[in-house]
Amino acid sequence: MCGGSNAWRAPEAAESYCGVMKKKKKLVILGSTGSIGLNTCEVVRSLRDDFEIVGLAARSSVERMLRQIEEFRPRIVALADERAADRLRQKAPPTTEVLSGMDGLKRVAGLEEADLVVCSVVGAAGLAPVMEAIKCGKNIALANKEVLVTAGEIVTRLARENGCDMVPIDSEHSAVHQCLRGEDIANVGRLILTASGGPFFGDYDRDLSTVTPAEALRHPRWDMGNKVSIDSATLMNKSLEVIEAKWLFGIDLDRIEIVIHPESIIHSMVEFVDGAMMAQMNEPDMRIPIQYALTYPERMPREVAPFDFLRNDRLTFCEADAERFPCLRLGREAAAIGGTMPTVLNAANEVAVQKFLEGEIRFTAIPLWIEAAMADHDPIPHPTIEDILATDARVRREKYL
Repeated sequence: MCGGSNAWRAPEAAESYCGVMKKKKKLVILGSTGSIGLNTCEVVRSLRDDFEIVGLAARSSVERMLRQIEEFRPRIVALADERAADRLRQKAPPTTEVLSGMDGLKRVAGLEEADLVVCSVVGAAGLAPVMEAIKCGKNIALANKEVLVTAGEIVTRLARENGCDMVPIDSEHSAVHQCLRGEDIANVGRLILTASGGPFFGDYDRDLSTVTPAEALRHPRWDMGNKVSIDSATLMNKSLEVIEAKWLFGIDLDRIEIVIHPESIIHSMVEFVDGAMMAQMNEPDMRIPIQYALTYPERMPREVAPFDFLRNDRLTFCEADAERFPCLRLGREAAAIGGTMPTVLNAANEVAVQKFLEGEIRFTAIPLWIEAAMADHDPIPHPTIEDILATDARVRREKYL
């Protein structure tokens, strides 16, 4: 896709697919021990004749990485945490090279033999490995929205220059990607991203200032990691998704909308200029968009129960409440300002979420922390990658409340 209209060209004619790839597609999974990474491994497990994992990377989970090494036998792995990497070296088989730190993650991301790099590293930490993979000409299956939030202009330009496809894994963006296949982006009236509403949807009497981390992590539909779960509770994830959609699909912000859809059956919709609409639907299951990203531009069979329309006989929608969830407003403001402001939004959010999880600030202080960081920043209109990294580092050092 690479952020341009060539993402939605119909695939060129190919020989009959017949449910089997001609050769195994070689994968690197960045963030392999997290929620998306584990689901990616499950998809690969179900399609062993079609995929081979050649590289894995994660932050610090030694035991999970050891189990993945034993099962998939990658040539090379990396852990960002140096001490964890040292422990892994003592236990890993000699046939697997173990690297460490950001340099290790970047080396795994750029593996020569890899056909596709799956990026599910959480937060801005995914930026450097993704850029390395793109520089090496790798196609990207992207589950890290922060990469495009932080440096969307730079990353999409780099992908175009290197001829790399960038297929989203997030269910909402995967849905849009599927709806737009074969379509001209000029014919799109609106992109409509759906949101479950998070754990506090409908609980209007709840004092959000008393929310505990355990309550905020209790998502009603999806099983996600801590950071993404808190973003869902504050609805910051929707703000990040709006910015990601802007860069993925090359569409103006005023044509991207959010609607609450508690059932999480419709994952996103596209309305065209003639009034026609397309929606992508399936039961909440991250393995579906993951498999789509891995097999793109083809589709492969997957064992799944037929969708029961009679059981799912009601699909409801309501407005996203930006007053109760100010992160919705802050995301729009940062996106409209552009430049380094989305970098500030993202970095301040990551810091504030971690402080909430550690009990240092209240749930309702998360948007206050972000707003203070944005107010303190003088944005750079067209930043270099050095500008972005310096801005990110500065925001993470500051205390805003």
